[in-house]
Amino acid sequence: MTDVVALGEVMLRFDPGEGRIRTTRTFQVWEGGGEYNVVRGLRRCFGLRTAVVTALADNAVGRLVEDLILQGGVDTSLIRWVPGDGIGRTARNGLNFVERGFGARGALGVSDRANTAVSQLRKGDIDWDAVFATGPRWFHTGGIFAGLSDTTVDVADEAMAAARRHGVTVSYDPNYRPSLWAGRGGADRAREVDLRLARHADVVIGALGLAGERPGQRRVGDDELPDVLAELARTLPSARVLATTLREVPSAGINDWSSAAWSPETGFVTGPRMPGLHVLDRIGSGDGFAAGLIHGLLADEGLERALAYGTAHGALIMTTPGDVSMAALAEVEALMVGGSAHVRR
Repeated sequence: MTDVVALGEVMLRFDPGEGRIRTTRTFQVWEGGGEYNVVRGLRRCFGLRTAVVTALADNAVGRLVEDLILQGGVDTSLIRWVPGDGIGRTARNGLNFVERGFGARGALGVSDRANTAVSQLRKGDIDWDAVFATGPRWFHTGGIFAGLSDTTVDVADEAMAAARRHGVTVSYDPNYRPSLWAGRGGADRAREVDLRLARHADVVIGALGLAGERPGQRRVGDDELPDVLAELARTLPSARVLATTLREVPSAGINDWSSAAWSPETGFVTGPRMPGLHVLDRIGSGDGFAAGLIHGLLADEGLERALAYGTAHGALIMTTPGDVSMAALAEVEALMVGGSAHVRR
């Protein structure tokens, strides 16, 4: 039986290492995707049984994505395979070129994902009652999947509503990407979609993305956080947890990293503070936070400890290349109690 199911796109990530996309001659290839990274982390680090609902064009590239998902231990039985036409005219698989950044040079993502198989999913394509009848405890999706096309918004809405009917805990991460909304209503349309979908969610991760009139518009100081999360709770009365990462970026290689959350039972709580965190690759750290938070909540560890799991797991993901978690649970728990980077022999 599956514990956690995610709905989202899984792309191939092309990583030039320490180089630049525009000058490199070689790439390391990983798999990644905002929603998928969460269930990948829950499987590999936290030992939960997970599955991803997505769609892939059935060609050698799609089968490479499948192989990478299998290596991560995530169940692939819910992948919808779409026949390829040989050149990707009708359906293709997404590619994401990502530079890690260094010092004054920030990370850079160049995605190539228009007309992908998953962006063409429509309401009714997936039998969600059958998916949730098998007994998963948690369902996760987010604004990246919803932003892929006009039809994926309805698919996410349909899936979240079905999960709630079956008593499955639902989480949503707004995860705003301006490139997905360019020419499709921009930030205003993204905010409309986020509020529509977040109202289905028991847990909203990245909740500060919903603050202000547009995604990412409002900068929230530490002293404002309790009031902002309380205000969002009134906007989203079904939510029992609102959580967010907190990041300051002095440089691409050094971030100040922490987290905060709100629930009706606890009120406002904060996660561990990790100032001056050295970063190798920040991509996927927010998804790592989500995985740790979900693990803690599923294990009934309490919100403050769930925040600590998420913060520590996200921090460790920033120490390795690629989107996905390479952390072990023992490493996460050691960091939660103040573990150091000393050599272990």
